[in-house]
Amino acid sequence: MPGVAGRSGRRPKPVAKKQLAGNPGKRKLNTEEPDFGLVRSIDCPIWMGEFGREMWDTVCPLLCRERVLEATDVQNLEVYCNAYDQFRMAQADVQKHGVTVLGASGSPVKNPALTAIKEATGTMSTFGGMLGLDPASRQRLRGPTDPNNNDNPFAALLNG
Repeated sequence: MPGVAGRSGRRPKPVAKKQLAGNPGKRKLNTEEPDFGLVRSIDCPIWMGEFGREMWDTVCPLLCRERVLEATDVQNLEVYCNAYDQFRMAQADVQKHGVTVLGASGSPVKNPALTAIKEATGTMSTFGGMLGLDPASRQRLRGPTDPNNNDNPFAALLNG
């Protein structure tokens, strides 16, 4: 929020994510950050659709293994998996009926499932980023690579 002291600018990264990244800024870490408890394993909600359940069963163990998922993050995972479920169902509707359908007046109109796909992918992008499920978010978790790593074939050119 612009103009509000302490609330403008980039959101702070949780200490656990800074530690996963190796504390790239080498700043002192906040030792007073609240601990909401790591989630080691959690069952998929019973209301989740088939595709969302498949995504949950894929992503949840990975997040638990990396110790990224806390009790307060479970709803983010629920929203992400539910959006994935909606995305897959809407995609199936487009495959079945096409990008245009007959409207009330009998003329072709855009399939409403296309709007559902767009909204679901936006939700997946937002909540997936919060959970570190996209390449940019993972890079922010990991931090920069080790400059002493000699696996780079261009290192000799760069170092002279």
